[in-house]
Amino acid sequence: MAKSSLRDLYTDELRDLYNAETQLVKALPKMAKAAANDQLREAFEEHLRQTSEHVSRLEQIFEQLGEKASGKKCVGMEGLVKEGSEMIKEDYPEEVKDAGIIGAAQRVEHYEMAGYGTARAFAEILGENDHVSLLEQTLEEEKQADEKLTQLAEQINPQAAEEQGRGSGSSSSAGRSNSKSRRAA
Repeated sequence: MAKSSLRDLYTDELRDLYNAETQLVKALPKMAKAAANDQLREAFEEHLRQTSEHVSRLEQIFEQLGEKASGKKCVGMEGLVKEGSEMIKEDYPEEVKDAGIIGAAQRVEHYEMAGYGTARAFAEILGENDHVSLLEQTLEEEKQADEKLTQLAEQINPQAAEEQGRGSGSSSSAGRSNSKSRRAA
């Protein structure tokens, strides 16, 4: 069937978000398990609970639209999840690996914020006020997750920098990039 309207594009965006969230439901437990820092692990576990709620909200929107929630693969999230998996497999000291996992998780959060912001804007234009509220709630939770990751990065990244100094005898600003990425975005 030909797609010809903003409503069609909106539905496609929702399907993309739905698939992205279902991929995250599978990826977040792996990130939590890989995290050495207890607070980081707990943040991933909390976000897993929220992500399950995000899936439920999207299912509610699809039900209201009379549409199926499936049908589109989110290749962007697939790539981000793959990058996160590669980071988990890297042989870095715990603090450095945690810093890398935070960076991977923040890329995911920013991707989700962009998607939910777009979907919310489409819902507003289409007059789907119930959807706007649900999408806004999820968008705010994604922003809070990103802020939590930034706070953790501000604690963990200096520890990673110290580890780097012990491990190689040199220091680098790369370990500080996570906490500054939020301010630059």
